[in-house]
Amino acid sequence: MQTTTQAAVATSGALPLAEASQPGRLISLDVFRGLTVMAMILVNNPGDWAHIYPPLEHAEWNGCTPTDLIFPFFLFIVGVSLVYALDGVKQKGGPQGAVLLRVLRRAAVLFGLGLLLSLYPKFDFSTVRIMGVLQRIALVFLGCSFLFLKTSWRTQVGLLAGFLVGYAVLMQLVPVPSYGPANLEPGTNLGAWLDRLVLSEAHLWKSSRTWDPEGLLGTLPALGTGLLGGLSAQWLRRRDQEPAAKVAWLFVAAGAIIILGLLWAPWFPINKALWSSSYVLYTGGLAMAGLAALYWVCDVQGYRAWTAPALAYGVNAILVFCLSSLLVRTFGLFQLMGPAGKTVGLKEWLYQWGIAPLFTDPRNASLAGALILILIWLGILSWMRKKGVIVKV
Repeated sequence: MQTTTQAAVATSGALPLAEASQPGRLISLDVFRGLTVMAMILVNNPGDWAHIYPPLEHAEWNGCTPTDLIFPFFLFIVGVSLVYALDGVKQKGGPQGAVLLRVLRRAAVLFGLGLLLSLYPKFDFSTVRIMGVLQRIALVFLGCSFLFLKTSWRTQVGLLAGFLVGYAVLMQLVPVPSYGPANLEPGTNLGAWLDRLVLSEAHLWKSSRTWDPEGLLGTLPALGTGLLGGLSAQWLRRRDQEPAAKVAWLFVAAGAIIILGLLWAPWFPINKALWSSSYVLYTGGLAMAGLAALYWVCDVQGYRAWTAPALAYGVNAILVFCLSSLLVRTFGLFQLMGPAGKTVGLKEWLYQWGIAPLFTDPRNASLAGALILILIWLGILSWMRKKGVIVKV
């Protein structure tokens, strides 16, 4: 990572590729990014994992809660961002080797950061989880960047359909070796089998060791999420449409995609862990509608006074994503005696002594713990934005 005091920089595709505060960038994209990161902090850092309001939890298997929207929104933003970052290069034509090398480098750094988060603090390479959130983002960033530079938007639409239909065929029709007919159950579906075959159980998601929610085969439909973002960005960059028409048609497309996802769901259920094709369409349509709304409010109408907190998170998104995870694990290294007479990590100790006693409902206390962390990060990130300090990959 590097730091810069410039007002805008290009960051990695993870969260996401470019800062929209540059001339020609979308303020709405910065805001969308920041709001998504804030939501990530909220759901990943409750005061007490045993007491969480249902909307702040993932669906057990099939279904979609608000929490299940966060990761696909990240990938959608990746697709939007890379178009704004790379469109100038594509329009100029000519050799693209140097640009592709930079894209490859950023993807490799992102993948490496994901491995670092998996390794810390034990650094046990024999059981490190190889795939993960940043790793999937790196692969989607790499794949969608290449497709954007090398293909037309029409080809990208065809590839999007091909990825989603092809994934559905693989998951629902191809028999699973050693298990029998195709199925969509955890641990026994085709994607889980492929992860165990290629990565081995020791390197899968530690909560199961039989499958991984960011597994290899699921990267195929995840590319579709990134392509939806990229296609949305290409529509917004058109010069032959008025802003109102852009927004209107983007809402129409979003509604159609959401409906298509819901219609597909009875046959291929909406499922985050599988990154099912219906999940791609449903969440991608919602992300598209969200971007359209923010584009109209922030970029067209110019209502930006309320955006400062989201912008503070948005311009240093990759920093808060990584540090929030590292700090939680670091706090876990410090064991202290809690009020119940049990040894707990520093984060839990602070929560049990300083926050939980203030609330009668433990769910409210748990939510307050997450909100306080958001405010702490907001103070840090707002100071960094004021000083022009931006971390980039």
